[in-house]
Amino acid sequence: MSEYLLTQVINYGAPLLWVVVFVGGLGVPLPCTVLVIAAGAFAREGFLPWHTTALVSIVSVVTGDVISYLIGYYAREHVLERFSHTPRWLQAEASFRKWGPLSIFFSRFLVTAIALPVTLLSGTTRFPFKKWLKYDAAGEIVWILGYGGLGYLFGSQWELVSDFLNNFGGLVLGVLIFVFGVKQVWNWQLKRQQLSK
Repeated sequence: MSEYLLTQVINYGAPLLWVVVFVGGLGVPLPCTVLVIAAGAFAREGFLPWHTTALVSIVSVVTGDVISYLIGYYAREHVLERFSHTPRWLQAEASFRKWGPLSIFFSRFLVTAIALPVTLLSGTTRFPFKKWLKYDAAGEIVWILGYGGLGYLFGSQWELVSDFLNNFGGLVLGVLIFVFGVKQVWNWQLKRQQLSK
């Protein structure tokens, strides 16, 4: 799939990249990061105009994110009907209100596996749209310019950069899951101790 899309990006340029990152912003699992890095390398070799490619990519991925936010926003009643009385939902909502801006920003480029759930949660919790858009756009700009810039900088070695970033993102996600698990065990132990007193 990646090789096919890479070939098509060379053939069709920025419009195809627009479609791919837009669909990726909707949560469809496509190799968007690989394509962004490769697009930077292709721009260095003159296959793509870097400024048009970057601008089109930023606008399209933010547009996809906005649609995902709106899905969460308009699904709020259905979600609350099922989960609003559960302690986990209340805890998730409280945590998101506290850490929302950072999770929105960093999930755009550092831990992309949680980008869609964070976007849907942003809409469902009615995180203020203008504030959400500011953090979302900032994170997507870092993603497009940062990762595309690395592809541009490393040129023909872009695949090594892509492999490293994929492994690094997986490591960050693993660490976050581990920390969350330790926190849950810690809370569980505290509750047990309080009940035994």
